[in-house]
Amino acid sequence: MLSVTLRTLRTRWATFTGSFVALSLGVALLTVTGLALASSATAPERAPERFAAAPVVVKAQDTLRVPTPSGDRTSRLAHPRPLPATTVAKLRKLGPVVTDRSFAVRVTEATAATDAPTAPTDLVGHPWSTAAFAPYDLAAGRAPRTVGEVAVTGDWTRPGRRLHTDRGPVRVVGTLTTRGFENAVFFTDARAARLSPSVTQVAVEADPAAVREAVGGSAQVLTGTARRLADADPGRDSEALTAMNSLFGTAGGVTAFVSVFVVASTFAFAVAQRRREFALLRTAGATPGQVRRTVLTEALAVGALASATGCVLGSHGAPRLATWAVDNGLAPAWFTIGGHTWPYHAAFWTGLLVALCGATAASWRAGRTGPTEALREAAAESGTITRGRLLSGTALLLTAVVTLGMSLAGDPADLLHRKSYISRPMLLITAAALLSPWCCRPLTRLLTWLPGPCALLVRENTAAGMRRTAALAAPVLVTVALAGSLLGATATLNRAKTTETSERTTAAFVVTPPAGTGFDAAALRRLPAVPGTQMSPTSSTSVHVLEDGVALVRSEARAAAPGPLAATTRLPLAAGSVSDLDDDSIIVNEEWQRHRVGDRVRVRLGDGTPRTLRIAAVMPTGTGDNGVYVTPHNAPGATVDRIDVALTADADPRTAATALRQALGTGNGQVLTRAEWIRATHPETRRTTRLGLLLVLGIALLYTGISVANTMVMATSERSRDLAVLRLAGATRWQVLRLTGAEALTVVAAGALLGLLVAALNLAGMAGALALLSAPVTIELPWQALGTTTAVCALLAMTSALIPAALALRHRRSIS
Repeated sequence: MLSVTLRTLRTRWATFTGSFVALSLGVALLTVTGLALASSATAPERAPERFAAAPVVVKAQDTLRVPTPSGDRTSRLAHPRPLPATTVAKLRKLGPVVTDRSFAVRVTEATAATDAPTAPTDLVGHPWSTAAFAPYDLAAGRAPRTVGEVAVTGDWTRPGRRLHTDRGPVRVVGTLTTRGFENAVFFTDARAARLSPSVTQVAVEADPAAVREAVGGSAQVLTGTARRLADADPGRDSEALTAMNSLFGTAGGVTAFVSVFVVASTFAFAVAQRRREFALLRTAGATPGQVRRTVLTEALAVGALASATGCVLGSHGAPRLATWAVDNGLAPAWFTIGGHTWPYHAAFWTGLLVALCGATAASWRAGRTGPTEALREAAAESGTITRGRLLSGTALLLTAVVTLGMSLAGDPADLLHRKSYISRPMLLITAAALLSPWCCRPLTRLLTWLPGPCALLVRENTAAGMRRTAALAAPVLVTVALAGSLLGATATLNRAKTTETSERTTAAFVVTPPAGTGFDAAALRRLPAVPGTQMSPTSSTSVHVLEDGVALVRSEARAAAPGPLAATTRLPLAAGSVSDLDDDSIIVNEEWQRHRVGDRVRVRLGDGTPRTLRIAAVMPTGTGDNGVYVTPHNAPGATVDRIDVALTADADPRTAATALRQALGTGNGQVLTRAEWIRATHPETRRTTRLGLLLVLGIALLYTGISVANTMVMATSERSRDLAVLRLAGATRWQVLRLTGAEALTVVAAGALLGLLVAALNLAGMAGALALLSAPVTIELPWQALGTTTAVCALLAMTSALIPAALALRHRRSIS
């Protein structure tokens, strides 16, 4: 049988081209993602930046630690407390102490050199004495000496230039070589102390052991590589790597899923086309086991060659992927592909397993019939779906329905998480793909109901070749369903969040500070004096609660006075009243373990202070944005980052808007109407998530193109006699080509409709979860993406059908 297998591969190489290409690309992608994941798992720790030359850094505690029977539980504090003055005094006895301060700086106007580069928007201020710890070197000019002098990093300005900033007018007296991790503005130490009185970290020139003894447990003592924790956003590298791992892990999973599907579909169709060959082998005495081994040996040969090719392609593609990830900000600048070997083994054997799994069902069908049945089956198709495929599809369909019902009954909020709405649709999509032969017949008849000979021929040809129809419709179904389910899920969730914001906001205006900064103190004093308005200043904070004695849960919160909050916001309360909120109470949502009005809960505030607060009101869970509300008394360290403005009955909106903008001042933020605020806060899919979804859909579309092209070429080449019959019956060359194209478009349309139905069912599950969580429900289908995907599939199908048909019609053939 081995010789038969090798000769089959040599003579029917076109039949296996689609499987080879699909497997090669799949193994290449698995190799690339595996190398990326392996390289990120062994990534080096980022070196200190701002304090690379500092001997010891003492940093205020920014982590909440709560002891439990299972060990300490930790959580990041929203508002770390400053270093105690007593601790700083002890440190000064050990050696020189340099106080560090960091605060946002914004250039509002440049008063000279109008043709100079624009100032960066992410400027951060520091005292000059800390510049030596990076270390920064003066490129031009000198250090600041007086209150109005600064030195800046980069080449966007030059010494002698005057700037208006939100921290007052300054004159640039020096520029420093940039270090790449920040755009710094250095003030004198005295000026920085007035601008930012709070001290959260200091650099100390002393023995680390003596520093630890002096500090005790009141602060963190950082030495060596741990000094990176004193940099801004020290966890950004780990967060980027986590997002990258999620992106490539999802891409690898979808690659394996779609490649198994494409290879299985290709082998099944190839076996269906070779019924006559298998019939002759069975008649010649071949046993069912020999026929099955022949098909599996073919798959093994194709799989081994394709997997090896994929590994080679992956080794060349991985470095390019690393470069792309760094250039697009998905990975730290130092990220590179390491010399790991296990991803090659994993990808190769996965590819081989995929080939065998894809051919198993086809091999069973090839060898399960007797010689006479095989000869009879070779004459015409009998049945549109096998029993095994029907049972598998039905089982997966029931599994999808049951698991969805369990999630809706148990934890509907889980359906709104990215990992759920990316992975859960796979069950329903696979079930629909397996059951597609059973669904395609009524759909194609519905699509060709119009009278006329062309419609009649399309209807009968698609019905007579249902295996061919299903093999072409299934990959279209998968791609359209993936596009509708994934993009539709993010659009539906974003629409629900926007609707929540719209229903919750009743303020006429919302005043916001510049990005990354807070309100100017003078503006905060002027705004409440605007006539005809009622202000509700709020702050971002957090609250921590220990649930079940072991789980420390952090909840995002806002601090607001209850009276102004009720005047500018309509909270969706399930119980209680906003007016009951006071310094001894809290508003929670139904996600909390304890959420009954009147109960008292033990919480830790944003700075770690323990409090026991009474539940004044309870909000439904919603989309997750219904957070916690406390009074400003329970948000120590929080600064105002939003002001909602309600108007009195006799106030004119235009006059009020003008007065608000005048009170706010130039460059101190913006005054938005309610509609503008809702548009500005409309949630956008995170960049990493969007790139991940596009990568997944790109992989699916690529595989669909391979499957569609391979299936159409195989099917059209086998229909030469049918085309010859049409020509002999009087059909013109153009009529035959038009019929072939109409059949391809009909099958693509059937697959697209099935994919649309599957996407709608997946989104219906998300809509059910939103309804159970008392969130607004509006299903959003990504019609543009669905139309584009369907159009690409149709173009591929038309091209793959018409080119072989045109070649077959170059010469008039007999039907003998």
